Amino acid sequence: MMIHIVKPGETLSSISADYRVSLNRLHAANPGIGHLHAGQRIQIPGLPEPDTIPYSIQVSISKRRLTLYHNGKLAKIFPIAVGKMLTRTPPGEYVIVNRQINPGGPFGVMWLSLSKQGYGIHGTNDPSSIGKAVSHGCIRMYNRDVLQLSGMVPNGTRVVIKQ
Repeated sequence: MMIHIVKPGETLSSISADYRVSLNRLHAANPGIGHLHAGQRIQIPGLPEPDTIPYSIQVSISKRRLTLYHNGKLAKIFPIAVGKMLTRTPPGEYVIVNRQINPGGPFGVMWLSLSKQGYGIHGTNDPSSIGKAVSHGCIRMYNRDVLQLSGMVPNGTRVVIKQ
């Protein structure tokens, strides 16, 4: 089971939203949990510990590329689009919490939710946008690339986003 380290300002409600896990499931996985404090470790039910997954993803906002690693070795580099000036892609460490095939709208053929509510890695219905800073903060990929990526990485995969 995945362990989340509480960050300053986080609440059970915000963690529940970020990981798309109900408050009831969070309480059940963490009996007797009281007031949260920064540094506290809580269990996230339904997700494996990222260290048990052979894949990891690094996103470079400035280089506009997503790099997939398998057992620490470079497996593939994909071109991406990132957030624009007013809606930047948030640097940090996240995990993929769930996925949706053909989510509709501008999200192309696949949506991979990140453990930050409202953010994800997704396809696009505007392939000319790849390589640019144009999104509302999400990581946008060519449809064929996001399908390839989603076929390789399970939920729980670590995603590190760097400037």
